Amino acid sequence: MKRFTKLTAGALVLAVPLALTLTSCSGSGGGSGEGDGDQTLTVWTWDPAFNIYAMEEAEKVYQEDHPDFSLDIVEVPWDDLQTKLTTIAQSQAFDELPDIFLMQNNAFQKNGLNYPDLFSDFSDSDIDFSEFPQSVVDYSTIDDINYGVPFDAGTAITALRTDVLEEAGYTVDDFTDITWDQYLTIGKDVLAKTGQPLLSGQAGSADIPMMMLQSAGASLFDDEGNPTIVDNDALEAAIGVYTQLVEAGVLVEVNSWDEYIGTLVNGTVGGTINGVWIVGSIQTAEDQDGKWAVTNLPKLDGVSGATNYSANGGSSWAISSTADVDLASDFLAATFAGSTELYDTILPKAGAVANWIPAGDSDVYNEPIAFFGGQPIFADVVKFGPEVPSNNTGAYYYEARDAVSTAMTQIMGGTDMTTALEEAQANVEFAMQ
Repeated sequence: MKRFTKLTAGALVLAVPLALTLTSCSGSGGGSGEGDGDQTLTVWTWDPAFNIYAMEEAEKVYQEDHPDFSLDIVEVPWDDLQTKLTTIAQSQAFDELPDIFLMQNNAFQKNGLNYPDLFSDFSDSDIDFSEFPQSVVDYSTIDDINYGVPFDAGTAITALRTDVLEEAGYTVDDFTDITWDQYLTIGKDVLAKTGQPLLSGQAGSADIPMMMLQSAGASLFDDEGNPTIVDNDALEAAIGVYTQLVEAGVLVEVNSWDEYIGTLVNGTVGGTINGVWIVGSIQTAEDQDGKWAVTNLPKLDGVSGATNYSANGGSSWAISSTADVDLASDFLAATFAGSTELYDTILPKAGAVANWIPAGDSDVYNEPIAFFGGQPIFADVVKFGPEVPSNNTGAYYYEARDAVSTAMTQIMGGTDMTTALEEAQANVEFAMQ
């Protein structure tokens, strides 16, 4: 295996003070690809009930054939993990790296392009990346080389209250394989008959438009990393649809994430569109048991490449440049890229839905979920995954996303769309200088 050897054009080394203190959570070192006989790997990740739990179960699976193997799992919140990686890269303190660390998919390109010496690649691994959705693999692929193993799915779903739909004379089938124009029409009718909007979202957040954008295979950047916010037909269509949804009352905006979750569990709205991970929050509303169903997304009307599939979120495992690469690669190949047992174990307790496509064939994934009216939603979502178009995030994805969010707020306040998007692109171009 080898590390990144060059920066892609346009990559920017982000300025972070080097005085930030690194903790002593260092990896087992090496970097040659060969271990020193120590069968312990250090892992940095976050969320004890989700990512850490998944790693603990992966450790058990691997120990079945490797009884001397162990993991040293260190909880590092995502923001702290990103800060650590940046500081290590800028100070060249690579011996502070763990063997394996988790990376948010939307941040993978930024880190891989800006800080190539943090990573080892999977050129010599036994992992079959064709067993993952291409759109997810692309997040951690640079110059046709894989640098990450996809973990949890961010595949997007339309989740709907079937009792609300029934009151208005509809079923979930009426929302399957439809366009946004059709969704808006039905949403207005449901609102008129039941008084309930179908959607909610945080004001100033670009989550829903970004899902619309990716569903059409469109991005905020071209293949060379240049921003394409201006004259982007798919983006303009997405913002236009979002504006219509809000103006029609089909989508109600709230001020915080907690308020958004509240609209779901308190029955304020009749549905939501988000990554599949949202079902964990939905299922906390015990009084709604059996009253939900899941289907795919509406697609943009009149936009080339539009589909009914998208994503929001997800993460991938990376191997560091100083890791025991052979052991780390074999561990990931045997677990997150090769174990139905692992995914069958973590799905019921953590709700961690696999990107690894073979997992969807298991009995556990095909079990009917009573909360969702007996629908085997997880098997359905795994089938959605390969249909999701790729999204070119690039090194400045978060800057562009924030700029679009600001532009949306301006547009909702009456600013001309062209003017707002031109300003957004100018801000991103300035950040890239």
